[in-house]
Amino acid sequence: MNAQTLEWIAAAVSVAAVWLAARRHLLGWPLGLVSVALYAGVFIQARLYSDALLQGAFAGFIGYGWWRWKAHLDGDGLVQVAPLAGRAMLRDLACGVVLAVALGMVMHTFTDAALPWLDAALTAFSLVAQWWQARRHVAAWWLWIVVDVIYTGLYLYKSLDVTAALYLGFVGLAVLGLRHWRRAGDPALTTGV
Repeated sequence: MNAQTLEWIAAAVSVAAVWLAARRHLLGWPLGLVSVALYAGVFIQARLYSDALLQGAFAGFIGYGWWRWKAHLDGDGLVQVAPLAGRAMLRDLACGVVLAVALGMVMHTFTDAALPWLDAALTAFSLVAQWWQARRHVAAWWLWIVVDVIYTGLYLYKSLDVTAALYLGFVGLAVLGLRHWRRAGDPALTTGV
């Protein structure tokens, strides 16, 4: 399969997976597994090695999130939203910074990565966002918005136009997810009070 066809298929599957996650649907997780497998191939071809590694890490988080969400479904079969404590947020963001620096150093020193530092930082904070999403925190969507905006520019720069358009779409889906998850986490928003 040529690179452009693979990119289009990966994009379509990714949109479906994120849309389902934004709607708090459990089926987003298995589609996510298919998506990360496809995108690992896309990123290897583009020499975005941190992004390729990220897909493997996402596969692990997807398994964890799928398992975790199954245990926290509401009466409608949708995942229940959980609060994120300020201390946990700061800890997770600090872990993202440490991972970004360490991965950036490795990619800069030992590979021919195209943009080692930016790619590593986006990888690290994508892992934080995925962790928060698996743990059902609304804050995941705020972080996804920031990361996806920057990824859009990165992929345009690397001439991955389909993936850039996908990530721009992900920004919109993250806003949708934020709205739905905030409403689910705050009964006053649901009842209109």
